Amino acid sequence: MKLISTNPANSYKKIGEVKVSTPEEIDGKVLQANKSKELWKKFGVKERVKLLTPIRDEFKERTQEIAELISIETGKVITESLSEVTRYTDELTWFLENGEIALKDKTTLDDETSLHWMTYEPYGVCASIAPWNFPFGMSIWGIFPNLIVGNTVVFKISEETPLVGELLEEIINKHNLPTGVFSEVYGGADVGKYLTKSDINLMWFTGSTRTGQSLYKTAADKLINVVLEMGGSNPCIVFEDANIEQTTPVIFTGRFRNCGQVCTSLKRLIAHEEIATPLINELQELTEKQKIGNPLDPKTDLGSLVAERQLRSLDIQLKDALDKGAKIIAQSTLSKDLKGAFFPPTLLTGITPDMKVWYEEVFGPILPIVTFRAEKEAIKLANDTVYGLGARIISKDLARAKRVASKIDAGTIAINYESRFLACDPFGGYKNSGIGRERGIHGLQELCQIKVVQTSK
Repeated sequence: MKLISTNPANSYKKIGEVKVSTPEEIDGKVLQANKSKELWKKFGVKERVKLLTPIRDEFKERTQEIAELISIETGKVITESLSEVTRYTDELTWFLENGEIALKDKTTLDDETSLHWMTYEPYGVCASIAPWNFPFGMSIWGIFPNLIVGNTVVFKISEETPLVGELLEEIINKHNLPTGVFSEVYGGADVGKYLTKSDINLMWFTGSTRTGQSLYKTAADKLINVVLEMGGSNPCIVFEDANIEQTTPVIFTGRFRNCGQVCTSLKRLIAHEEIATPLINELQELTEKQKIGNPLDPKTDLGSLVAERQLRSLDIQLKDALDKGAKIIAQSTLSKDLKGAFFPPTLLTGITPDMKVWYEEVFGPILPIVTFRAEKEAIKLANDTVYGLGARIISKDLARAKRVASKIDAGTIAINYESRFLACDPFGGYKNSGIGRERGIHGLQELCQIKVVQTSK
């Protein structure tokens, strides 16, 4: 059985195919990963980093090739694809440089009679499943921290981006890692489900909340640990003292980067009523002048969605909002020549809590806008979601911004114009946005078992 990859920005034309992994093939790769886990653990972090560094170097050398394939397979504009490869290669460098620090033994007690210390050991085999919106970046997160701490990895990339996955597999396997330390399987949800029910010791997953919840149940039955990063519906609260000129591009980029197909996108704009009109006017102007088209053209602002199913989902959410009284106040123009999963950036007002664009995650270029009068109201609106991945607060009053940040249920909160998701910062969410943290020293340690050793003096 073949998994067909198509170009969503060019009439869904076929661009390649990969073979779907059979249950027998998955079983074989999991078996080999189990056979290799003790060897990989014994290598130690220094030797593992030494073996993985040349892979990082080849990613750097092939940045353009990887980026172009991302754009062709996902519809992401080439400037963003290049940024993805560069950014996450840099993050891989951080993981490589900090693995030894994260795994260093830590003394918990040292007195006259005894010494206690804590060590970090790998779980064993990790089933790692990555999404399509950042096919290179999320693969880096799902594969390399696990390999650095000593887990072996059986990896599945999204069925929407199998060619990116195949290219990554080719690069990684060129560098003579021990057999079974890394392997890759291909296919849809059924392949992922089969993999996670196999003989594994850890799950790492980034994707939808629905799938993550299902995997969590599987992990509970197996009594194994999970790291789950799932959906988000990040609010952006803009107070009346915000600088419009600085705020507008931050909001626009925060919502419409990668056509809004980002878990950490600003998905709900909550603007103070005193500033709402000028802010909306500026957003309207930006929205209406976007150039939408060929993602491989560096002059293109926005490409396509990843697939036709994403287009259908957005159509349903938008229709629901309009049927319930929402109004389109700005929308980019789509050329009639565009054939594929194109959806115009859209601004909506007249939003009510019963609309899908408010209570569901909107994984595409629609921005619902509501207003508020008082700080408490803004906080209530921000927290009116089952998600809690991130948020942004914009105000010149830093004390107020910090106070509001402390009351928002989210894993990462950006105040004003600083919003860099760095490898040193643990990343994850509250509520239905996930369990556990990725990245940072803490994220590396979360992929490990903790062992305490005690000895008398």
